Amino acid sequence: MTTFDVTLADIEAARSRIAGRVRRTPAFDSAEVSARLGRRTALKMEALQLAGSFKVRGVFNKVMTLSEEERRRGLVTVSGGNHAIAVARVAGTLGLDALVLMPKVTPRFNVDLATKYGARIELCDDAAEAFAKAEDYQRQGRLFVHPYDDPAIIAGHGTLGLEFIEDIPDLTHVFVSIGGGGMMSGVAAALKAKRPSLTVYGVETVGAPTMTEALKAGEPVTIRPTSIARTLGAPFATHRTVAGAKLFLKEILLVEDEPVIADVSWLLQKEKLLCEPAAACVLTAAETIAPSLPDDSVIGLVVCGSNLALDDLDGWRQATKGA
Repeated sequence: MTTFDVTLADIEAARSRIAGRVRRTPAFDSAEVSARLGRRTALKMEALQLAGSFKVRGVFNKVMTLSEEERRRGLVTVSGGNHAIAVARVAGTLGLDALVLMPKVTPRFNVDLATKYGARIELCDDAAEAFAKAEDYQRQGRLFVHPYDDPAIIAGHGTLGLEFIEDIPDLTHVFVSIGGGGMMSGVAAALKAKRPSLTVYGVETVGAPTMTEALKAGEPVTIRPTSIARTLGAPFATHRTVAGAKLFLKEILLVEDEPVIADVSWLLQKEKLLCEPAAACVLTAAETIAPSLPDDSVIGLVVCGSNLALDDLDGWRQATKGA
């Protein structure tokens, strides 16, 4: 697979399919962020989505395309983050059996939330072991719901891009964070289909440069993420998401963890919004680019998730002060 295979028609079909099952999250101009960046800026508040992130969009779309026989076989997935929580939420909502394979380093907050929504959790030594076990379960009959390399998942995520451009139709530059690249490619596909002149930037942290390294190598490569932005820590991109990055992104911006943690606190203080480092990083990145943009630019920030334990935030802030 070397081409990107999700179309605007796929994304629009996904929106019809998941309507009434996910929130149409708000998007609005932020006076505080606009003042800070020196350009009019709008936020897409996907941190307010069901199960705390955009992920339920793709998972609902995927599961709604399955036959009754496929659903009865049960689901299996690999994730220590928002995808795990979303699969648990969707399976619980629809009465399906879901098994989530998580690395042992997964934060207790995420394990507890996925368990609360009804998934069964199996801890693995690392992501590599989890993916290998997922293949075994798939051979035994379960349906594997990939965290990001699936056209139905990507199309579902793209629905937030449709909402964003409808609510803020004069967007000119949009910043989207990248883990494995499923959200980025779906959102960018929707935005660029609706407005080809719009510029999309991808954002990664220095400790989780999954797509940056893939683009350097010209193909997916495996990394060992070290960033505190754990939900960006996909071990590899895929040919499909790399193709999306090549097709839609102007560039990928890398930001350090420390200013991202500061921006988690800043957004909580200024916008009264708790968001993950994976979401706050788009603000950090936009600040590096905004001064070079035309004065009449309209910047869009996709604030993608809010599954963050306050104890973690406190620990990161203390570590930053001591550094």
